[in-house]
Amino acid sequence: MSENLQVTDVEFSLWDEEPVQLINQIQSHGVILVLEEPNLKILQVSTNAFSVFGISPEELVLQNLEDLLDSYQIERIKLGLAEENFDLLNPIKIWLRLKGDDYVVFDGIFHRNRDKFLILELEPALTQENIPFLSFYHLARASINRLATTTKLQDFGQVIVQEVRKVTGFDRVMLYKFDNDGHGVVIAEEKLDDMEAYLGLHFPESDIPKPARKLFCSNWIRIIPNAHAKPVELFPLINPTNLRPLDLTHSTLRSASSCHLKYLHNMEVGASLTISLIKEDKLWGLIACHHRSPKYVSYELRKACEFLGRMIFAEISAIEETDDYDYNLHITYVRSQLVEYMSQAENWIDGLVKQEPNLLELVDAQGAAIYFNNEWTTIGQVPKQENLNVILQWLRYQFRDEEVFYTDTLPLVFPEAEIYKHVASGLLAIPIADKSYILWFRPEVIQTVNWGGNPHEAFEFGRENDSVYLSPRKSFQLWQETVQGKSLPWKKVEIKAAIDLRKATIEIVLRQAEELSQIAYDLERSNAELKKFAYVASHDLQEPLNQVANYVQLLEMRYQEQLDEDAKEFISYAVSGVSLMQTLIDDVLAYSKVDRQNVEFQPVDLEVALKRALSGLQGRISETGATISYDPLPTVLADSTQMLQLFQNLIGNAIKFRSDKPPMIHIGVSPLEDAWLFSVKDNGIGIDPQFSDRIFVIFQRLHTRDEYSGTGMGLAICQKVVECHRGDIWVASELGQGATFYFTIPAGGKKYEYRHGRKTQNHFPSRG
Repeated sequence: MSENLQVTDVEFSLWDEEPVQLINQIQSHGVILVLEEPNLKILQVSTNAFSVFGISPEELVLQNLEDLLDSYQIERIKLGLAEENFDLLNPIKIWLRLKGDDYVVFDGIFHRNRDKFLILELEPALTQENIPFLSFYHLARASINRLATTTKLQDFGQVIVQEVRKVTGFDRVMLYKFDNDGHGVVIAEEKLDDMEAYLGLHFPESDIPKPARKLFCSNWIRIIPNAHAKPVELFPLINPTNLRPLDLTHSTLRSASSCHLKYLHNMEVGASLTISLIKEDKLWGLIACHHRSPKYVSYELRKACEFLGRMIFAEISAIEETDDYDYNLHITYVRSQLVEYMSQAENWIDGLVKQEPNLLELVDAQGAAIYFNNEWTTIGQVPKQENLNVILQWLRYQFRDEEVFYTDTLPLVFPEAEIYKHVASGLLAIPIADKSYILWFRPEVIQTVNWGGNPHEAFEFGRENDSVYLSPRKSFQLWQETVQGKSLPWKKVEIKAAIDLRKATIEIVLRQAEELSQIAYDLERSNAELKKFAYVASHDLQEPLNQVANYVQLLEMRYQEQLDEDAKEFISYAVSGVSLMQTLIDDVLAYSKVDRQNVEFQPVDLEVALKRALSGLQGRISETGATISYDPLPTVLADSTQMLQLFQNLIGNAIKFRSDKPPMIHIGVSPLEDAWLFSVKDNGIGIDPQFSDRIFVIFQRLHTRDEYSGTGMGLAICQKVVECHRGDIWVASELGQGATFYFTIPAGGKKYEYRHGRKTQNHFPSRG
């Protein structure tokens, strides 16, 4: 291309969408008549009609078909048209008498186009008789006998090209299969020895543009007997009935586009025959026949080749389906197992990643990631979490309404993926909720692709009469390309399996959500009733206990002189028991009140809360000679009373469970990503690590009341206070080495994530 020529993407797009079927030109080897029913009036005719009929096109459009043919032929044609099945009619032999006693025989081919116009195409008949059924039979029988000797796809393809070449006599016959990306590859070839081989070569998608592919799906057989012949126009050029160009989608005579003809010229092709191979209403591939010189193949023989190709292709399809059958069975088994695992697991994600088979085996992936409830769960080789987050945002923005997304060239469609293409050049993704996804990944597979010419120079550009035009490349020699950033392609059965898993997962997630919602509701109601009972019962027990205490003390005062030592001891036991019961009731009341207070959290200066707690403990501090120090404490969103209670209980325990040395207690604090980590460290008797969880259970004690007083409620209250503030509490200790109690409070009151009931921070102090 010269430096001053510029071709835009818009011009490429226009070429790719060129309406070839509306060119209004036909190939010169035949004649076309556009007829109006029911009287078969001629509306349009090709301009080469004069050389055939000896009548000018202008005169022909004023006549009916019966003006050209005898009544016998007209009657046969009308009877055939009445059947509405043109396959039974075509081809019909038509005799046209010329001047004198001479006549010419045509193969007449009828069809109706999308505008419901009846079109008659006349091609020269090579024989005056139709090919008999036995010819078709023997042709098919010979091919079937050859197919019985092989079960390989490549061998089947070779049978097709050999049989078609034997029947037609073309110099080259190829079986051309389309890839998932739209490019094509020659998988079988039969040719003259001196011709350049195309077997195994890939050809870019642009070689057969979208309009041509649509036509191949609509018109399954296509002949160009002379690629160098000049096309013939219609007269009149525009259909006089609807004032539009004539739709020639199903025409056998329709002229090829100038670009396709140049393509054939550049390949040194003088004639071509193309047979479409359709699978599941999509263009699977083509049987492409090329001849160096002009070559005409009759309509009947073309139909015979089409029949042969479709018959053998049916066997190819069966082979493909057989090859996929075992894999399909495996995928079906894996999917059913995964659904069963999910249904039985408490957490459906565990059912996908913690069993065998797992999520990877469903689609033969090397890595997978599940995003649910703002948390990633991964298996196999996947990008880093920060990269997963970016992929997720891209998917949500680009494909929010899709039930599945897949690509084997992720770096091409999402350039940010270039840095992790070694693990994620292929991506298959399904949404399972508004913001939740399952992603599968395949690594890059570097491969060398053999092309028929440079695919990046599929077109050449030129200028003619101050206009730029596109022309296909002139070279089809081997051109190798190393392809990177591409994974193995996702198979249809794998994509379907992912969609099926999505449906099952959504059902299970919804069901588990409903079950959890019901359980949460039942627990909430039960807890509310228990808390109410504990509060009311504890409150109502105060009065009778007070009466017992008062009357026992009154009994002791009034009859003191009459009581012996045993009686006084018994009364002392009763008073102590009542006192203990009152302490227990007070603790139960305090425990039940922790989350009954529907108070909005307010900014609380923890140094103020700590000083108030120390003030309440001043007597015990002075009595034991305790030394208490603390770091500068932050302000947090909390309940001030509960913070006071928390510090009071933890420091009080540190004083109570002291060693023979005076208590030394330090309150520390350090920032985390989204929370504050507090510690209360002492030099007391310590705790056996095996009891580090038990001590937070209500009424649990590690010592007798004779050793240490108390009800076993203090740490349970501390845990409840911390949990009500969405934090966590634990202890790190060894016997005889003191103890350090840790607890967290979210910074600014923010909620953060937990895993299995504990915060997921890899820099937390040991929990013993």
